Amino acid sequence: MVASSTIAASSAFSPANCSITTTKISGGSDNVTPLGMKPNMRPSFRGLRAKVKAQAPEKHMNDYIYRQNFAIRSFEIGPNRMATIGAMLNHLQATIANHIRYAGLLGDGFGSTPEMSKRNLIWVLAKMQVLVDRYPFWGDVVQIDNWFAGASVKNGIANHWLLRDANTVETLAQANSVWIMMNRKTRKVSKFPEEVRNETAPITMDYCISDDIKLSKLHANTADYVQTGLTAHWSDLDVNHHVNFAKYIGWILENVPTLILNGHEVCDLALEFRRECGEGDVLKSLTTVFENGGNVECQHMLQLENGNEVMRGRTKWRPGYEGKNQIEATFFWTSYKYVG
Repeated sequence: MVASSTIAASSAFSPANCSITTTKISGGSDNVTPLGMKPNMRPSFRGLRAKVKAQAPEKHMNDYIYRQNFAIRSFEIGPNRMATIGAMLNHLQATIANHIRYAGLLGDGFGSTPEMSKRNLIWVLAKMQVLVDRYPFWGDVVQIDNWFAGASVKNGIANHWLLRDANTVETLAQANSVWIMMNRKTRKVSKFPEEVRNETAPITMDYCISDDIKLSKLHANTADYVQTGLTAHWSDLDVNHHVNFAKYIGWILENVPTLILNGHEVCDLALEFRRECGEGDVLKSLTTVFENGGNVECQHMLQLENGNEVMRGRTKWRPGYEGKNQIEATFFWTSYKYVG
C-alpha cells in the first residue's frame, strides 16, 4: 500500500448534546452468527440499545449496540423495485457515523473523535464485505445494528452491521468493514494513536472481526471488459475532499454486462481500497466474469490512467427476483429475431 493508499470515507453529522441510555435488545439477533465471527465467539446481542435524550449532559457507554431504522425511499430503488446495493451502503455509513455521534465521540471533524481532530486525522475505509440474503422493497422499514470490534490490521478498527426487516425481524444482510486513519493535511495513512484507542475503547467489543478478503489484481490486456474515461467530478466528493466509496460501487457495476444486471442481483460484495481518488482524476474500470452453475462471479479493479490501483473488488451474483423471467424473455426475443 503506497503512502496515499487510502481510500474512501464515512459520513457524519454535526455534534449534539445528548446522553445515552440503555435498554434491552429483543428479538432476532441471537440466531445470527455475525460475518467474520466463529460460532463459538458470538457475543450476546440481548445487551444494550442506544436511546438519545437531547440536552442531557450525562453519558452511559458500555459494550452496547447502536440501532437505527430507516425506510426505503422511492429514489433508492432500482428497476426491480428493490433497494440498490449503493443505497444500502449509504445507510450503512450513515449508521456508523450516527453511532459515533450519539456516543458523544464526535469531534470537529467528519466522523472524527476529539483526539483525532487534535491530530488532523480522519477515518478512511480499507476493506468491506457485504452479504445480502434479501433486498428490501420500496417502503420497507429496515433495522440496522452497528457495533465496533478489533480489526485484523494493527492500525485499524472494525465494525459490523446487521440489517433486518424491522417488522418481521428477518435477516436481510450483514457486513464487515475495516477502517484506518489518514492525516487530513498530508493525505498519508497514520498510526492508530493510543489516545484514540483509549477514547474508542468504551464502545469497542472485546473480540476481533476477522476478514479473509483476498482479491486479485486485473490487467487491462486480459480483462473481459474495460471501461475508460470515468472522471471524478466535484459532485462525487465528500467533506473529506475525496470520492466517497459508494461512488466506486457505481463505477464497477457500470462495467458489468447488461444481461447480468437484468437477470441477477449481487449477493456478495467484497472491496479493498488502495488509494484515494480526487476531483479530476480519470479512471479505468476492469472486469472479468466467471460463471458457475448459473451463478456469476465478477472480479473488478479501478485504476488511474497511469496504472495506479484505486480499488480491487469482487461481486458474486445469483438469479434475481425477476431474473428468471427476464432471462427467458431475453432468450425468447433473441430466438424470435433469428427465426423470424
